[in-house]
Amino acid sequence: MRNTARWAATLGLTATAVCGPLTGAALAEHSTTPSAFYAPSALVLTLGHGDTAATVTPERAVTLTCAPTASGTHPAASAACAELRAADGDFDALTVRGDVLCTKEYDPVVVTVDGVWRGQRVSYERTFANECVKSFHGNSVFTF
Repeated sequence: MRNTARWAATLGLTATAVCGPLTGAALAEHSTTPSAFYAPSALVLTLGHGDTAATVTPERAVTLTCAPTASGTHPAASAACAELRAADGDFDALTVRGDVLCTKEYDPVVVTVDGVWRGQRVSYERTFANECVKSFHGNSVFTF
């Protein structure tokens, strides 16, 4: 019986040493690490009327997250993310739709973008002649 008790104690200590890290704090620590590795893409886009971002009070703002999935408060997050991926995150490379006619009214609109695109810091500012011109620069990124 004495050997049985010693064997049970050894088995218990071995089980604790092997399985101990799988319980308690070790599990909580493991769950905070990302399950998949990806470069983050999270942006804040703002819009205001005026000539430059330095003199404009933002009137609208949306968030756009493109990694790991498209989300945020942007009304067309999936389409905007697809468009940015196609332009490799270059806002100046977004195409202007040619099928739309806008008035030549000058009512400047400033759009700013700040955040991270594929792990790289992004800061972008552009002044459009009016809302119509802004809305048709690209298909969906600036339509908010």
